Amino acid sequence: MRSLMALGAMLVLAMSPARAEVIVSANYEAPVERYGHFALGRPHEYARVVARTDAGRHVALELPDDEVFEDLAPRLVRLTEDGPTLLLAIVSARGVGARLALLGLDGDALEVVAQSAPIGSPHRWLNPVGVADLDGDGVAEIAAVTTPHIGGVLRVYRRDGERLVELASLTGFSNHVYRSPELELSRPTRIDDRMQLLVPDMPRTAVRVIALDGDRLVETDRCELAAPLTGPDALRACEAQLTGAP
Repeated sequence: MRSLMALGAMLVLAMSPARAEVIVSANYEAPVERYGHFALGRPHEYARVVARTDAGRHVALELPDDEVFEDLAPRLVRLTEDGPTLLLAIVSARGVGARLALLGLDGDALEVVAQSAPIGSPHRWLNPVGVADLDGDGVAEIAAVTTPHIGGVLRVYRRDGERLVELASLTGFSNHVYRSPELELSRPTRIDDRMQLLVPDMPRTAVRVIALDGDRLVETDRCELAAPLTGPDALRACEAQLTGAP
C-alpha cells in the first residue's frame, strides 16, 4: 500500500506543470556613444539589458547598432495580477526616436514581447508615467509623456499581442527636465477610488490629475505649485494634498 501511495505521489508531481521562471531584477550595461542624444545626461544610453531570475540565471538582450536603451533602469511590471513579470524600457533608434518596449522571458532568452510605435523623429524621447489599471478591468495600461521637452503629449497604451496600442492622448505635459537623471516627476495614484495619473503641466507649475474615461483622457483635479517641479518631493506633497493622506 505504501509503495502504491508513493508511486501515486510521484505521478502527481510528474504531471504538475513546472513553475514558470520569474524575472526578479534587471539593469542596463555597456554604455555607448553611438546615438548621442543623452536626454538623461551621460552615460545613460546603453547597448545591453541584463535580467536576473528567481532560478539564479542572468539573461541578456543586446540591441542592434542603430538602437540604445535611453533610460536609467528597466522597470519590473505586471499587466495582470497573475501575469508574468516583464521589463518596461525606453528604446531609442537612430532614425525614428524613442519607443516603449516590454521585455520578457521566452524560454531561455530575454526578448522584446511588445512595443509601441516610435515617436518618428531622431532625438525625440519619452518618459513613462507608470503602469496601472486605469479603467478597472483588471488589465493595466501603460502611460508615458512623449516629447516632454518640446510640447509633451500624455499617451496611454494597452498591450495587444506584440503591440502597445495607443488608447488615448492629451496635450500639455512635461514630466522631465532635459539632461536630468530625475524620472520621478509623475506617477499613477488612487484618487476617489480609481487609479488616476499625476502629471505636471508643460511649465511644471501645476500637477494635473488625469483619468481615463472610455477612449478619452480627462482632467479631474489639479495641484498648483509655488515653483516649477524639478524633484519628487513636491509631487509627493501634491499627492498627499489630493488624496488627503497625512
